[in-house]
Amino acid sequence: MTPGPGGALLVVGDVITDVVARHRGPLAAGTDTAAAIRTLPGGAGANVACWAAHRGCTDVRLLGRVGADAAAWHERELTARGVRPLLAVDAEAPTGTVICLVDEGASAERTFLTDSGASLRLEPGDWSDTLLDGVARLHLSGYLLFSEPSRALVATAVTAARARGVPVSLDPASAGFLAELGPDRFLLLVHGVDVLLPSRDEACLLTGESDAADAAAALSRHFPLVVAKQGAGVALVARAGTVCARVPAVPATPRDTTGAGDAFTGAFLAALLTGAEPEQAAAEGCRAGAQAVEQVGGRPPAAPG
Repeated sequence: MTPGPGGALLVVGDVITDVVARHRGPLAAGTDTAAAIRTLPGGAGANVACWAAHRGCTDVRLLGRVGADAAAWHERELTARGVRPLLAVDAEAPTGTVICLVDEGASAERTFLTDSGASLRLEPGDWSDTLLDGVARLHLSGYLLFSEPSRALVATAVTAARARGVPVSLDPASAGFLAELGPDRFLLLVHGVDVLLPSRDEACLLTGESDAADAAAALSRHFPLVVAKQGAGVALVARAGTVCARVPAVPATPRDTTGAGDAFTGAFLAALLTGAEPEQAAAEGCRAGAQAVEQVGGRPPAAPG
């Protein structure tokens, strides 16, 4: 069942504190490297939710788990960006933290050091089927697949969504963690997902293909719709084993590529909720990704007022 335009977006995923360190040139081993350092709210799931709200989705909800150390701050930051936070507060683990090392060179490429903390302790006990009331789409962060409790939550949420006819999308999230999990296990864990939104590296890792188009086509034999993100390259839309659209990227001058894929996903989902076709939604995703790389941090600006 495909819902009509409108309805809420429920995102389930990670809420993280990002420490973004922007440096120029290689890191100097054993001594100091000058950097501009900021502490910002982040997390792939939370970023997707914020970008969906920024791009016009008026009812975005986020289920995540944080530590008591930063719960109030994250709730305020999500609310300021138009997202309804549904955060479980972990009494034992601190909020997850990611150190983002961003090279200020031409590509503004980033490297992550990740302490998942409370974010991957999300579990079936944090879920209620009432979370799907009024929801037209469910989106899952792939980071949830990298711990046993949150894998169980993914299974619970997908089962509940399918019972209600709510389409489910998932972003694989991390090529590094995917390599540890393994493609076969990933495909087993995400059975029932309708839309897969991998990066180029994730798509190639999951299929063994070296060409992004071949990888997207291969994945679309497992999922009804695959949209492969390629940063500054074209986005690929694939169905039934065939790439059916190549959506050009929007030119941008990158400052920080953190969250660009999340911006794409959030805008893509917001567009689908207004009734856009996947190709049109992918174009909206490309526009949001270009906006994201020209700013520091993984989220859009807070709403005025």
